[in-house]
Amino acid sequence: MVGTSFYVVSGLLLVLLQTMIAFTTSLIVPLSAATPSKSLAGMIVAASSTTTNRTTVDLGTALSSTPPGTKSLIVLGTHAADFNMVEYCQRVRFFLPQLQSKGVDRFILVVNGKISSCKKLTELLDLPETMELYADPSGEAGRRFGVSRGFRPDDARFSPALRLFCQGIGIGPPRTLGAVLAGYVGSPDGTRDFIEDGLLQGQLAGRWPAVLDLGRNNSILKNSFDDFPLLGSWGRRPFELATLRLQNLIGIQFKNWDALKPDEPQCLTQLGGCAVVGGGGEPLYSWVDRGLCDLPDFQELIDSL
Repeated sequence: MVGTSFYVVSGLLLVLLQTMIAFTTSLIVPLSAATPSKSLAGMIVAASSTTTNRTTVDLGTALSSTPPGTKSLIVLGTHAADFNMVEYCQRVRFFLPQLQSKGVDRFILVVNGKISSCKKLTELLDLPETMELYADPSGEAGRRFGVSRGFRPDDARFSPALRLFCQGIGIGPPRTLGAVLAGYVGSPDGTRDFIEDGLLQGQLAGRWPAVLDLGRNNSILKNSFDDFPLLGSWGRRPFELATLRLQNLIGIQFKNWDALKPDEPQCLTQLGGCAVVGGGGEPLYSWVDRGLCDLPDFQELIDSL
């Protein structure tokens, strides 16, 4: 009886936290992010892969030359070791077929780091050649797009590491705590498909923790979160997304920091964003991150197209 009461109370507390998380500030997209084909005109970045037959690309030209009837997705990412950059890659990789079904035929991801960092991230996450990663060590493309530069970016009294710590505990950009807590709280109406895909790729790559029971051809037979007390039937179970982020933290960020870290201190705290444009660069969707782990709901993005 005591154990059952504990789980009931815990479940009610989780629902309360979920409600609090949902009550956040509305998304305000700067004009530059709403018109990326213009704000990124003349912004040259270096290709990390030779399969695209491009060594560099002008982001503005790439977006404005999107053929009629098709769409382009651009992610103005963070540095290669950052939670948001890793998760953007994981989400785009999983939702790529659905995006293609909506007419998106080009996927541009800009990383605030070196070409070698882009290549390492591609290797670690097993990204398809369809996803074009471009290196922007200075982070200038993101700033032109209108991303947040983080907590007190021009205050010389705060080192980049200290500013990052402040962001991590929720000081500065408004959405960090809510976005982080959402990974622990879960959601009865949420989805876990992209989370399981990321956990599977990480587990096959030897990253810890491993929570999936796999069968033939690496099919998922069972997810340990299926047995979560009382809440195993939720769309996204408590701690499920947080576990993927823990896997990313330990197996990607910590283990490969030297290969992935940014060269420019200003990129340590700079956030990211993304956009979708149609033919001729017509803006269809724009988003700017409001904190660590604050990424767009890709299903909502797809539905908006």
